[in-house]
Amino acid sequence: MAEEGLREQAMEYFQKAYELQMKGDLEGAVIYYTKSIELYPTAEAYTFRGWTYSFMGKLDEAIGECYKAIEVDPDFGNPYNDIGAYLIQQGKHDEAIPWLEKALKAKRYESRAFPYMNLGRVWERKGLWQKAMEEYRKAVGANPDYLQALQAFRRLQGMMN
Repeated sequence: MAEEGLREQAMEYFQKAYELQMKGDLEGAVIYYTKSIELYPTAEAYTFRGWTYSFMGKLDEAIGECYKAIEVDPDFGNPYNDIGAYLIQQGKHDEAIPWLEKALKAKRYESRAFPYMNLGRVWERKGLWQKAMEEYRKAVGANPDYLQALQAFRRLQGMMN
């Protein structure tokens, strides 16, 4: 099959995987993300397969998928943020910081509010409330509709008054 045909079939598998994931069929989603990757590996497919693994509680596997995504496309920001988020879930806050900072510097990343929010979570857990508030403020600035970041900012603001 020509490269264009492989890419199209891989995208169809990716779409099917995403649909299954959103319906809660995580095992099915992994199967279709894997089919997509086998035909035409993309950073997105690895990242989303990792995201699926994270929903299954397989955080080490999720992190491994993000490493693969970064190998395919080091400019794609999502896997950097996701590694940081998974490390936060594992209680490895200090290890998460450089990954979140890399997400913010990534050339191809549309959701910068997420690493700002995650950095805020790290600083808040470390008791550095001013730094946390600044990151939450940046998250809201990057996405004014990000309710979770706005609530976190206001909650900390209220605690400091």
